[in-house]
Amino acid sequence: MTSLTTTTGPTGDGPLAVNEVAGVPGGIGAEARAARADALDAWLRGIFPARQGIALVAVGGLGRRQCAPYGDLDLVLLHAGVPGIDDLAASLWYPIWDAGLRLDHSVRTVAEALSVAQDDVKVALGLLDARHVAGDPVLADQLVRTAADHWRRTAVRQLPRLREITTARWETHGELAFLLEGDLKEAAGGLRDVGLLRAIATAGVTDALRPAVHAAHRRLLDTRDALHQQVGRRVDRLVAQERDGVAALLGLRQPPTGDADAEAVPVGDGDALLRRVAGDARTVSHALDDAWRAADRLRAGRHRTAAGRPLRRPVARDVVEQDGELVLARTAIGARPDPSLSLRVAAAAATTRLPIARATCEWLAAYCPPLPAPWPPAARAALITLLGAGAGLVPAWETCDRYGLIDGWLPEWTRLRSLPQHNPVHRFTLDRHLVQAAYEASRHTRDVDRPDLLLLGAFLHDIGKGLPGDHSTVGAPLAEAVATRIGLPDDEAALIGRLVRLHLLLPDVATRRDLSDPKTVAGVAERVGDTTTLELLHGLVRADAAATGPAAWSEWKGRLVAELVARVRSALDTGVVPAPPAPDPALVAGPLPVVHLGEDRVSVAAADRRGLLATVAGCLALHRLEVVSADAATVDGRALVQCRVQPRYGLAPDPIALSADLRRAVAGDVSVTQRLRGRALAARGQGAAPRVVWHREAATDAVLLELRAADAAGLLYRVTCALDEAGAQVRAARISTLGGDVVDAFYLVGGWPSPATRDRIEAAVLAAV
Repeated sequence: MTSLTTTTGPTGDGPLAVNEVAGVPGGIGAEARAARADALDAWLRGIFPARQGIALVAVGGLGRRQCAPYGDLDLVLLHAGVPGIDDLAASLWYPIWDAGLRLDHSVRTVAEALSVAQDDVKVALGLLDARHVAGDPVLADQLVRTAADHWRRTAVRQLPRLREITTARWETHGELAFLLEGDLKEAAGGLRDVGLLRAIATAGVTDALRPAVHAAHRRLLDTRDALHQQVGRRVDRLVAQERDGVAALLGLRQPPTGDADAEAVPVGDGDALLRRVAGDARTVSHALDDAWRAADRLRAGRHRTAAGRPLRRPVARDVVEQDGELVLARTAIGARPDPSLSLRVAAAAATTRLPIARATCEWLAAYCPPLPAPWPPAARAALITLLGAGAGLVPAWETCDRYGLIDGWLPEWTRLRSLPQHNPVHRFTLDRHLVQAAYEASRHTRDVDRPDLLLLGAFLHDIGKGLPGDHSTVGAPLAEAVATRIGLPDDEAALIGRLVRLHLLLPDVATRRDLSDPKTVAGVAERVGDTTTLELLHGLVRADAAATGPAAWSEWKGRLVAELVARVRSALDTGVVPAPPAPDPALVAGPLPVVHLGEDRVSVAAADRRGLLATVAGCLALHRLEVVSADAATVDGRALVQCRVQPRYGLAPDPIALSADLRRAVAGDVSVTQRLRGRALAARGQGAAPRVVWHREAATDAVLLELRAADAAGLLYRVTCALDEAGAQVRAARISTLGGDVVDAFYLVGGWPSPATRDRIEAAVLAAV
């Protein structure tokens, strides 16, 4: 509930665990939570001032007797106009603060508490958990009974406002069922939503607290208890590094490996935990969706014809709208069900953005016959309509998944459901990522000749994840088999397989290879084969990145991919690989040095000398600019360096200072060089051991050295310095950041055939990292 103050105490000391204060051992489960509540109740009664006309009421976790190990205390000091109430409150709050507990507190009369609840729906919800702890029980009972009665009388009117607040919270915290690091309390489907279900049930709108919801709620509380115990403080976000420890505390262990030494210390199965949390969050979310719809119907009333029958509006074949939900037409129920019926209902729900009635979902799950192989055209068309429905896709898909319809369409879905993705750039579990990719692909359907294949390719692109081997290679035959089963011709099914196999080709090449090198463009053109596939891959790349998360895409990455697509399209259309772009005329004329600063480009021309690329890279690092690509060339005795850059921390540097430092540095100013070396040596990366991979056939006139290492400021400067000192000439560099790691590609002029020479270069690079 909303209170006047939230604090750990006047001294700001860190909070202690509830069990440290109350003398209760820590623990996980309903009994441990109740024991903490009992001990806290007893402790609070012991410090409660003995006065008439006051009562201590607990709300929140203590009010519900669901105390987490490091939870807050939410307390209301009720009084009946007692004089000196502020001093009495201080005599109660200070011992709590001195004990190191976090406290949300308020001091009110019954009338004041009810008045606040009338104006603030969140306070009204909080009072539904109110429970007498100490002092006058009659006074506390008056608040508890009156608050519950007030809620029952006003709930239907207050629910729309509550729904607005809830939707805003969901937009901030996302959906717990699909997040890899979700907030167990605030995310959609989390513990706070169970409180909403309890409030809606109290209002008598619907029976929202079914046995499945109670079970899901209990497991989510257990998970939060384990998370507190694992971390040693109050935290509600289940981050990746804590998953295995929390799973072990909950008894979710990884299967035995047969290694006796390994079995001595059981390891928690973090993936199993994430899948369990996802299932519980889905249960809560689905129940809340049903409750909101019941409240909407209650508030709006039923729409009926003059004869008193429910008003029904046809929206698609065999599907009608009734009371804001989609139900089956009577003729569809009476006739022998069509195998495509469930898909057609789902497509209608997605396109109209109307929910499917619960009874309709249950009927479809029970009576709709399985789809034959290959699917009939109606089923295939319905699937494409569903995948291309835009914003209506996700809720319609989730509803169908809730009732088991998806498994009937795609047996592979059981393996994909709630599967974690162990990559820091991903925000969703695999199943949601695939559905989200189809949604994002619907934004690009007008850019391609075959929008149906784009939607299906986006939906299936990661179907190989979770299986041994490279997921693109493993997933290609699986996707092709699905495409064949749903009725695509062999050539189109093969194209779906090719899209899955190549779906990482464009971003990998665009960010790691020199796009001006004819061999780069020719290699991509050979693998893609035709412009239809190229355009589908371009749409798939953008959809995949948008569905992955903000770290997977950027403006510069989009420009690089678009540039690669344009050059490959030209090669496919004409059969001729485009010539490399000519140097900027401004760099090849005029007095030296030349420094040009653009929005995301830095270009430098200076007298030809060794180490110029390293000097420019170091100067850019000194000004907190990340280099995403660099090109070096020599024209008429001039050394040209052109870099694409982005601010490392989001703030652009002072252009005057940057230009001045660049001019001094390329002219050989020793003071700038000393600053570069000092900064670079202080900013080394951490993590796993770096690795060098050689690609001897990847470039026209160079050998490609690929460095895989932890990201760090000044890394490009250190590596280019090492290469220069080892006698290697770098004509281009491409920097690709993946979470906390980088894959940096350096084009070294020459053949470099000697293994001993390559070993020497490799050792120099690794030493610089």
